[in-house]
Amino acid sequence: MQLTKNTIIIYLILLCFFVTACRASSKNSKPDDASGGSLTSETSKSDDYLASRDIFAMDTYMTVQAYGSNADEAVSQAVDEIKRLDGLLSATADGSEIQKLNSNGGGKVSEDVAYLLGRAAEVYDSTDKRFDVAIYPIVEECGFASGEYKVPEKEKINDLLKLTDFSKISFDKSKSSVTYEIDGMKIDFGGIAKGYTSARIMDIFMNCGIKSGIVNHGGNVQVLGTKADGSEWRVAIQDPLDEENYIGVLSTHDRAVITSGGYERYFEENGERYHHILNPDTGYPARSGLISVTIVCADGTMADCLSTSLFIMGRDGAIDYWQEHQAEFDTILYTEDGRLLVTQGIATDFKSDLDITIIGGD
Repeated sequence: MQLTKNTIIIYLILLCFFVTACRASSKNSKPDDASGGSLTSETSKSDDYLASRDIFAMDTYMTVQAYGSNADEAVSQAVDEIKRLDGLLSATADGSEIQKLNSNGGGKVSEDVAYLLGRAAEVYDSTDKRFDVAIYPIVEECGFASGEYKVPEKEKINDLLKLTDFSKISFDKSKSSVTYEIDGMKIDFGGIAKGYTSARIMDIFMNCGIKSGIVNHGGNVQVLGTKADGSEWRVAIQDPLDEENYIGVLSTHDRAVITSGGYERYFEENGERYHHILNPDTGYPARSGLISVTIVCADGTMADCLSTSLFIMGRDGAIDYWQEHQAEFDTILYTEDGRLLVTQGIATDFKSDLDITIIGGD
């Protein structure tokens, strides 16, 4: 078996940005004293000063950038927050909160985990169970957690499907505790954690007075503000069939741009590709007729959840869902037969050499 991991190519055109004074971060953040260098004096920095840090976390490379006189502090706090959330939310790291919950069949939960369980429950309900953080036992069985890849027998999948019902996880808000109602249930925030992390970084930036910044994690992006001249950021979306090219460029501001596709993580067995986006109904990789889904919205947490959910739904289901929730997000759907579908809210902001069908247009 062979694993191939492609990341979405993001081309970000960065110009000058204006920022104001930095206040303390609002949640468990502190200056990063492991940066390997001292911070430049605040008085010596101009408003177009760039601070940038690279970090490997959540199984991907991340880049955090901010502009302005307070950029070092903002980026330092953001890196600390990435490290904190990585240690908290990992399903595989020994001692993480999720690992403990999975081992113990529940337990006390932190503010972050309680929030994410609530958001996951909302999307689980609104997407007719397409987004299910309880799918993890099958993720493990397929080897996506360990790297020991295999295609489970159908009988094994059917047995594990009994453990993958998110509705069987009870949350007692008054006690901040979670109970797994069936022995062997496990959760994984892999489909929501990166989006939540980028949203948290936007909070940190704003609390630090930053007006323009970016986090790029594994090819997914969230941006704050616009360029100094008021023009939009430009984000290129990778072509899932050719990692050296992209299907188009989106001009945007104050938005998360998050893409999911079967080309990101997969292995091959007997000439067939098995990707990591599993259909909760079958336990097998989703075969929906889509090869990538991009979600564009102000909320990184939502964008992360919905990119997975709409991929599983397929074209018609994704369009129907958007039509019911179009005030909340926009989407770019790329189909197996080469069609590029873009919702009307971003139709004028997305440029491509491919033919585009506008969803919701006349």
